[in-house]
Amino acid sequence: MSDVEYYLRLMPLAYALTVALEMPVLLVGLSRSHPLKRKIAAGFWLTACTYPIVVLALPLLFDIRHQASNYTMYLAVAETFAPLAECAIFALAFHHKDTPRAERWRDYIAITLANLASFLIGMQIPLEDWIGLRP
Repeated sequence: MSDVEYYLRLMPLAYALTVALEMPVLLVGLSRSHPLKRKIAAGFWLTACTYPIVVLALPLLFDIRHQASNYTMYLAVAETFAPLAECAIFALAFHHKDTPRAERWRDYIAITLANLASFLIGMQIPLEDWIGLRP
């Protein structure tokens, strides 16, 4: 199986798991000015925007399936990219010049904590075993 096929098979379940882990943090953490529907949409949308890069492009770029020594660098780049990109996307979509600074920071912290939660918990789940990707 090629590297691209491998990551494409992993993506649907990994995406669903990431959303399931991040959604509760966003529902509780995003500022109260955002309606529930927006918080739910953000849980799906933000991950959808960054996930192809984190789960498909960066692993191929760092060749982590064949060069285990690149894994730490991949994690550093991916887990920095995802929250920064998601904060920027969220801000562009929902923050306006009159959005209070405290609200902005609460949203950024919630998005960052959601990503941290999915990383820390997700690393403990053997997705490859669940979908038969390990030899």
